Amino acid sequence: MTVGHPAGAAPGDLRPGTVLRIDACASVQFAGDRALTFRLVSVSDQPTYHGWIWLTGYVLGPSSEATARREVYARTAGLHVQRPAPAVVRTQPRRAVTPVRVRA
Repeated sequence: MTVGHPAGAAPGDLRPGTVLRIDACASVQFAGDRALTFRLVSVSDQPTYHGWIWLTGYVLGPSSEATARREVYARTAGLHVQRPAPAVVRTQPRRAVTPVRVRA
């Protein structure tokens, strides 16, 4: 881990909707101006080397709009959570609606 960077993302932090900063701490391919702001869609369950993970998501532009869908291979210890996934809001189920017959 590089001085000045927080510890990597915990497995529980990696949920769909989480926004990550992926930089050189995650992999050398993301060094310098190749760093990504990334909205996570899914985490692959395919086997990898210990401490590494496949992520699928969207690269975010300067105004947080999705610019490209990507699949990236990165070290979990080098991922920086920018914004956790939004909380799931559970609403009450809708009431059943009784059909009405219309006579002609």
